[in-house]
Amino acid sequence: MLYEKNWASLNTRPVPAWFEDAKFGIFIHWGLYSVPAFAGKTDYAEWYGWNLRSEKENATTAFHKRVCGGKKQYADFVADFQAELFDAGEWADIFRRSGAKYINFVSKHHDGFCMFKTAHAWNWNSFDVGPHRDFCAELSRALENTGVRFGVYHSIYEWFHPLYLENPERYAVEHLLPMLKELVETYRPATLFTDGEWSHPSAVWHSEEFLQWLYNESSVRDFIVPNDRWGSETRGRLGGNFTTEYGTIDGKRTLDDGDGRPFEECRGIGHSFGLNRNERAEDYLSAAELIWMLCDLVSKGGNLLLNVGPSADGKIPPLMEERLLQIGRWLAVNGEAIYGSRRYGGAAEEDEVRYTKRGGFVYALLNAFPFGARTLKSVPFAPETRAILLGDDSGAEIQTGDDNGSLRLCFPPLPPDAQKSRYVYAVRLENVRG
Repeated sequence: MLYEKNWASLNTRPVPAWFEDAKFGIFIHWGLYSVPAFAGKTDYAEWYGWNLRSEKENATTAFHKRVCGGKKQYADFVADFQAELFDAGEWADIFRRSGAKYINFVSKHHDGFCMFKTAHAWNWNSFDVGPHRDFCAELSRALENTGVRFGVYHSIYEWFHPLYLENPERYAVEHLLPMLKELVETYRPATLFTDGEWSHPSAVWHSEEFLQWLYNESSVRDFIVPNDRWGSETRGRLGGNFTTEYGTIDGKRTLDDGDGRPFEECRGIGHSFGLNRNERAEDYLSAAELIWMLCDLVSKGGNLLLNVGPSADGKIPPLMEERLLQIGRWLAVNGEAIYGSRRYGGAAEEDEVRYTKRGGFVYALLNAFPFGARTLKSVPFAPETRAILLGDDSGAEIQTGDDNGSLRLCFPPLPPDAQKSRYVYAVRLENVRG
């Protein structure tokens, strides 16, 4: 099918099925902003360059004046960005062990600095200056044969690009679109997460023109998943998968549960995407909180895109790595309730219970260790229904019963040391009616 250059046609393209099956991806914010790695306690550290230009005193300007002095400019951080400890193979191994099925690597943030070799940003990319390395190339190669797909984030606008400041539409035609096409055809990403679209409608960015090319002519047309950030009017309405960020579409709107299009929640483990050295351990979500968040999103038909912010030397901070590996260990036991699953009908949201379905099975995800009896209000009782706790090596049988038409599970005493799972416990329900 060929798509026309209008939203009515472009919006008929289905989101490739692999994305809805994947459920869990990793966002990576890494760039010049990783050198100062600082923001206010609840701010985004990747906005350092913008905050530094503010006419009003803020946490960033105060930090910069105190630590860097009055003469150092944001662009000067390129000399300090050497990525001397970056090992693409190490990252790929962490991502594989996390259970993630795709990544979104920030190829260019709003500062315009590119993390790949490009013909469209001479002397403002990681290959020509700084570390003199093409990180998109290294990382995409390292992910081959790992089961983790390589994808990219790319900012539509650039804070300080002279052409953008003078004429945004010319900037789109002469700079943005050629760079996007170069990025797509060189690295063949599975995802394209655009951002920084809010200042102008999609017509200014020529988004329909680009997506028509992406869907009809590009080498990735059969599998690439773009998002919905293509203009000031598009989030949650137009494009590929819909995106939320820390729970909302644009800081105000929540995603209508009836949209029907796959969606993806992106957020950091803490409050920032880029590494913020101003955060402490208590600012980071625990493994239990992150795993429950994943279960909650998947039960609603969504994906979790969880961000890590490496340091300027190229290392993923140990606490972030630990969180990823904790999620991976949980998915190794309970992945059948997550990967390839879909929403379970119109299941009501119950306290400490979420539901998914896959094939002929329904899965109940319990946010507490199963003691005694538990009624699953959204599952009808049927005498033939059988319940199995994933990761339980005790051999104990779960009895089922009828509680006013709902399925009641009666758990025998389960020794915790016989459980491979932690944090959230998945029960596979076989022979569920309806």
